[in-house]
Amino acid sequence: MKLKLIFGRDSHTKVNRTGTAMIIFIFCLAFSTTLTGQNQMPEVVGGRIERMENFKSEYVTPRNIDIWLPEGYPGSDDYAVLYMHDGQMLFDPARTWNNQAWNIDDVASKLIAEGKVRNFIIVGIWNGGSTRHRDYFPKYPFDRLKRSEKDTVVAQLQRAGRTKDEFKPRSDDYLKFIVKELKPFIEKKYAVKGTRENTFIAGSSMGGLISIYAICEYPEVFGGAACMSTHWVGTFTPENNPVPDSFLEYLSRKIPDPTNHKIYFDLGDRTLDALYPEIQRKVDIVMKNKGYTTERWITKYFPGEDHSEKSWNKRLHFPVEFLLGK
Repeated sequence: MKLKLIFGRDSHTKVNRTGTAMIIFIFCLAFSTTLTGQNQMPEVVGGRIERMENFKSEYVTPRNIDIWLPEGYPGSDDYAVLYMHDGQMLFDPARTWNNQAWNIDDVASKLIAEGKVRNFIIVGIWNGGSTRHRDYFPKYPFDRLKRSEKDTVVAQLQRAGRTKDEFKPRSDDYLKFIVKELKPFIEKKYAVKGTRENTFIAGSSMGGLISIYAICEYPEVFGGAACMSTHWVGTFTPENNPVPDSFLEYLSRKIPDPTNHKIYFDLGDRTLDALYPEIQRKVDIVMKNKGYTTERWITKYFPGEDHSEKSWNKRLHFPVEFLLGK
């Protein structure tokens, strides 16, 4: 049995409109891959995990891939696949930097046992540590910025410690890694369905950004995306920040057809999540204008919830059931 330890962030930490050094510090620490214990195999409540260590790629730095297989795998039918970012934070709080985890194995096992979702496996893609922000930052909206706007974004990221020199998003390469290398490997090795209606992607914060970018860039590959606490600001301040408007403009042109895609957003309003509600409401307007209704799109607001794995765990059943419901 997995011992779940919750030594969390202070859920009452304030974030003003320019952010705080403490929140930036937490954000930078949150996805470090070098802390003791992270390379050990996570323990899970249900199912089992298989690991591909240092999965090699032509597009991104090598990284671990943790594949969660539910109880009874392989069954008589093929399985859907949920690709998730920040794989080292998904399963076992005893193996994470902050003793928190999504505990997605608990949530998935319960929903499968209750018959609320189809059978599926989870592919947990570890982030690249120092490359995380570049890997997850949507490239096309960044490229559309004016030179002066790019300089502003780079300066903000430099002050936040996310880059030392010029900032160049590598998200297009990261998505090529998933679509051209990892997905074919998973479909060859495991009993899964590779069709769009059985392929989903999910993440939080910057992982939320890359998830919405993935379904926009590869609408023929991904049938649904879950974007939790989506880091719409891109940097760490809404002030003098051109990124949100660029993202909104991108979504207004690229959001996929609602007839065969599902998209889930959510957010709290504490710590880093305090930066998101105003932008998310504008995103909601874009979704409505593009023809999305509650059958294919959900945005959930959670007042009082902060930017942490314990918060995402509490509401994780919503996107999983929404995307993978029978």
